[in-house]
Amino acid sequence: MDRILVADDEPSVRDAVGYALGQEGFDVTLAVDGEDAESKLGDSEPGYDLLILDIMMPGRSGLDICRDVRSRSPVPIILLTAKDAEVDKVVGLEVGADDYVTKPFSVRELIGRVRAQLRRRELDRSSTATEAKTIEAGSVRIDLARHLVSIRGEPVNLTRSEFQVLRLLAERPGQVFSRLEIMEELWQSEFSGDVRACDVHISNLRQKVEPDPQDPELVLTVRGVGYKLAEG
Repeated sequence: MDRILVADDEPSVRDAVGYALGQEGFDVTLAVDGEDAESKLGDSEPGYDLLILDIMMPGRSGLDICRDVRSRSPVPIILLTAKDAEVDKVVGLEVGADDYVTKPFSVRELIGRVRAQLRRRELDRSSTATEAKTIEAGSVRIDLARHLVSIRGEPVNLTRSEFQVLRLLAERPGQVFSRLEIMEELWQSEFSGDVRACDVHISNLRQKVEPDPQDPELVLTVRGVGYKLAEG
């Protein structure tokens, strides 16, 4: 049974989400604010399979918790954001969140996002058993079995989302992938959210793999279409 931590200081949201996830067969732990969430998470590898964090909470914010957890664990993280908080969405992805859901939201939508993230995690775990152990594309080398990436011989530390984006592009250098295709690869399912989230993942990836992220040489933009990995 997958364990999920839900942290939100609004009782109505927290209880509704907790009840719905419980009805779907998940083992749910509720946290009333950021400090309660931190206490339940502890300082080591979280004992949960997925985290749902409200960005705006008293004390420690969802962004703070996301940043701290991501520094030590690849556990999937979904952020809950206010309707017009575009900056929060971008920052959330930058600090390592896997997805975000905008309030007000339907519980059905959130459960769909939860299942997509858990499905992707299982595919991440199983894919190395059936696929080639490494992908090499020009200066990019990806060790699938050990989840390691090197660029020009130098190791690069990527989040799981960044790893999946680079892996997709490196499997077919020169092929252009649309934002929707990239997001559906991340979700491992049909994507119905804002495809502009793809731009944030690409920007974060460039910060780590490009000598000059403002003038990329590896991860290239094809205007009006999407992104590709440079050939050669």
